[in-house]
Amino acid sequence: MRMLSRVADRLYWMARYLERAEDTARLTQSYTHLIMDIPEGAEPGWEILVQILDAQPTFGARARAYNEQNVLRFLIADEENFSSISQCIRAARENVRTTRDVLPDEVWEHVNELHLYSQEWAEKSVGRRNRHRFLEQVIGRCQMINGLMMSTLCRDHAYRFIKLGALLERADMTTRVIDVGAGALLGDERHHSSVDPLIWASVLQSLSAMGTYRRTIGPLVEVNEVVDFVFREEALPRSVKFCLNGIRKELLPLKHNREALKVLDRSRRSLSRFHPESSTREELHAFIDAFQANLITLGSVIDETWFSLDKT
Repeated sequence: MRMLSRVADRLYWMARYLERAEDTARLTQSYTHLIMDIPEGAEPGWEILVQILDAQPTFGARARAYNEQNVLRFLIADEENFSSISQCIRAARENVRTTRDVLPDEVWEHVNELHLYSQEWAEKSVGRRNRHRFLEQVIGRCQMINGLMMSTLCRDHAYRFIKLGALLERADMTTRVIDVGAGALLGDERHHSSVDPLIWASVLQSLSAMGTYRRTIGPLVEVNEVVDFVFREEALPRSVKFCLNGIRKELLPLKHNREALKVLDRSRRSLSRFHPESSTREELHAFIDAFQANLITLGSVIDETWFSLDKT
């Protein structure tokens, strides 16, 4: 099967934007719950959410204080922040609109409905009154759209580029969450070590991994076990290893995949050699920095190989 590079590009980015919207909604929701559960005076600051998305320069151009209202407006409704939930949904809709002929009709209908819902409620959901419902709706609707595509699409190139986009975005967000959890949260002296389990439980909840962690590892939430689980549990759909394995599976049937597989296998080897139980926070941060650089390189290789020219 041949596919125009522009179509592959838009499907890939449609999946990335939907995944980013869902992941940001999960992260925002779990952090809001964390702030409510942690004793007063021990809670970390709202700037953590901006740090996870590596968006400090963009945020700093719009607001001075890292308070709840400013940060949540930036993440949920800011039209100038291209990684806000509302803008990710808008971008996903535009990519679906221009590729409707290769997607089920219902995908366009549901993505358009999500966009209209976001337009109406994003700004109203910055405050706590409507926030939980809005985030639940975004998460649920993104899951429905992804489930619809996964259950109806032929396993052809359209499906492969959608999977590549979703898995690469998911791996990137997972490493960001763990990096800030280990560094900015646990490395900070603004809270007591007694609240560390609450923080790491929030990390697991932001990745929808708490229930699986308890069934697989046990009821105690400890940093080394959490990091290892989220990075290397191959049966967990949001683990880094699962994402890398899934990316490799979708790359194999594509032509001109040699360079992408080379970069991907470098990431898989580095992950297999990483041992969180014997790593300091500084070593973990250095590992994640190098790992994210590889993910960025992989994204660039995918773009140059399949989206710049008609090679698919």
